[in-house]
Amino acid sequence: MMWAALLIPLLPLVAALVVVCAEDSTRYAHAKIAALFMGTACVGAATALYAVAMSGPITLQFYNPAAATSLTIPIGFYIDRLSGVMMTLISAVSLIIYTYSINYMYQDRHYRRYLTLICLTDFVLLCMVSSSNLMMLFLFWQILSYLLYVLAHNHSHAPTLDGAYKTFTVLRVADMALLMGIILTYQVYGTLEIPELFSRATASLHTVALWPGMDIDAATAVTLLMFIGAMGKSAQFPLHLWLPSSLFAPTPVHGLLHAGIINAGGFLINRMAPLFGLSSVTLHVALVVGTVTAVLGASMMLVQSDIKKTLGLSTIGQMGYMIMECGLGAFSLAVFHLIAHGLFKATVFLNCGNVIQKARIEPHFPHTGHAHHEEEALSNLTWSTGVLTSLVIPLLILLVTHGVLHIPLLESHGTVIILFFIWITSSQAILTLTRLRAVASWKVSSTMLVTLLFVVFIYLFAVESFTAFLYPNPNDVASYFKAADLPDWLFDLLLVGATGLTVLGWVYLYLKAHGRTVWIPAWIDRIRHWVYVALINRLYADECYGRLGHVALRFIHWVDKQEEGWSRR
Repeated sequence: MMWAALLIPLLPLVAALVVVCAEDSTRYAHAKIAALFMGTACVGAATALYAVAMSGPITLQFYNPAAATSLTIPIGFYIDRLSGVMMTLISAVSLIIYTYSINYMYQDRHYRRYLTLICLTDFVLLCMVSSSNLMMLFLFWQILSYLLYVLAHNHSHAPTLDGAYKTFTVLRVADMALLMGIILTYQVYGTLEIPELFSRATASLHTVALWPGMDIDAATAVTLLMFIGAMGKSAQFPLHLWLPSSLFAPTPVHGLLHAGIINAGGFLINRMAPLFGLSSVTLHVALVVGTVTAVLGASMMLVQSDIKKTLGLSTIGQMGYMIMECGLGAFSLAVFHLIAHGLFKATVFLNCGNVIQKARIEPHFPHTGHAHHEEEALSNLTWSTGVLTSLVIPLLILLVTHGVLHIPLLESHGTVIILFFIWITSSQAILTLTRLRAVASWKVSSTMLVTLLFVVFIYLFAVESFTAFLYPNPNDVASYFKAADLPDWLFDLLLVGATGLTVLGWVYLYLKAHGRTVWIPAWIDRIRHWVYVALINRLYADECYGRLGHVALRFIHWVDKQEEGWSRR
């Protein structure tokens, strides 16, 4: 089984060779043959996931960890349940993207190069998530950053080339932080082997001297550096600007991002979860960064008029949501979110190309009938059902959990976090259903109730079955939630604030739907146009980074001139 597991990442590499060796006359046939290798890799990943679930992790090393020199790249594979889940997701999404691209990109003159890059990306991702040590993980993490530059594809188009260069530059900064974290890890713990690293980190506490007289917890220093690396790949604010700039690439490329590229940050944090669980500071930083990214990503998404920018900024918001879950200690929930969002958004991006093409052919698409839908009033039944399902029922569940089942919610932030995400997710889905005004109100109301039950069921599955699957030891899960505990006043403030915003959203929706005047404070009315312009321009982040770059170049030139003057003296 160990050697069979090695074939999983190698099959996409074989597929890449099949495509690249084809002639122009046989490129389509070779592309079809390569799809068989991609499909076999997907089946193999699912089989490996079943094997590790039944028999434990698979370890395969082509080096001796004790004798590895500084010039050796330690190639080894460690496939546990987390790696098995990620390999299945990566191979499945890559297979869908590849199969779709065979016909979608057939008329492109760089057809073979494009399909080869998809196969190579699949190979790199599979090797990255199954790495047995941090050095190998970083090697393929770096290759993935270079592939993102090449996957822009149409480098003769100036905006595409600029976006690719910006992606390359931003990821270099984040990857450098990750490399520093790996170096510090080896200096402190004396190993880069993932299972051995966790046992050494939990066995005893270590500190790192920032400067004489000031020490910091080693786990905090290491995980903060690794978190910056995760921020880059997962487009977290303020390292988010590479993703909107990369949207000139072919549409399937952005579907491929969700196979494990854009959500690689969530994987890295989960892979290093035992180390992150030792640092409350890093988890709190992740919570803040994820929350800010989720809010800004969703806000910028709402004001865009371009469908690809809308989906790209939506992805940034969802990745912030995923990092926020990691910051709250809900690591398994973040992986569940990673999988659900990856499958959903990858298919949405694939369909995005069809929508754009249809809009070019039919000028009235997708606005046909839009005015008619806006004239339909929101019925009292729909609004009442929405309030009931998003406010009253969750409150009732909360009271039953605390009062009848005697679960100490005030002492169990983890339980509250799960209930909170159930409520927020169901409320978002139910608010979206209120746009179905042309449909009979009882149908919309029934859909709202079914949506609530579906979301509750899915999250309970994530809490119970999926958490137990990824982290079989309940003590580990409890320790992660404890490490992520916030001060009670701050935790309550977050819950009350989110609840207040949801209630205000329903009130605003009801008043606007019934033609009522909504009172808005004067100061909000004065700044909302400015906020709108700032959001539609993505907070002018690109311009700010451009100016910082010019300032840095001027400073470097000044230093060069000074150095020339010193050398002449």
